Amino acid sequence: MSDTANINAAEGSETTTKSGPLDINQIQAILPHRYPFLLIDRILEHERKKRIVAIKNVTINEPFFAGHFPGYPVMPGVLIVEAMAQAGGIVLLTEVEDRSNKLILFTGIEKARFRRPVVPGDQMRIEVTTLSWKDLRRCIAVRMEGKAFVNDKLVCEGTVSAQLVARTRGLTSSNSGGAETASPEAAE
Repeated sequence: MSDTANINAAEGSETTTKSGPLDINQIQAILPHRYPFLLIDRILEHERKKRIVAIKNVTINEPFFAGHFPGYPVMPGVLIVEAMAQAGGIVLLTEVEDRSNKLILFTGIEKARFRRPVVPGDQMRIEVTTLSWKDLRRCIAVRMEGKAFVNDKLVCEGTVSAQLVARTRGLTSSNSGGAETASPEAAE
């Protein structure tokens, strides 16, 4: 059998578990992100390995609004995509017991489209659905489709790919600049 687990095919082998809302404290217990880069405020729905619905309350106090753009604050599109990725990260990280020793790294962003600006005062509803889930030798690789809405209107959509890896894997020593790099195995 292939390492690729089609989510619909996996339904018969795993119990589908839906969970209710998660507050910011519960989100912080799952995601490693912190202010000012934690871009998820609440989880409304979560279906194991399949789907998640999250909320991001956009306020004028967000640090990026100081420069994007003075007099006309607009949430940067890359941060909307990051918010979708963080919601997907919750789907991924809740599947591993040792998540404090793991990191989620982007491996791709496809078909990102920005339909409307997101501005202070908006509440963004983020819906992420798993397209594929692969359990590889040393990591889990996923592709997820994300959509963000404000007042039921689509503001952003795209497909993100990521890998869940050990925190120490792919890091260079501080003597070589300390940059984080994906290892060649990322292309498996």
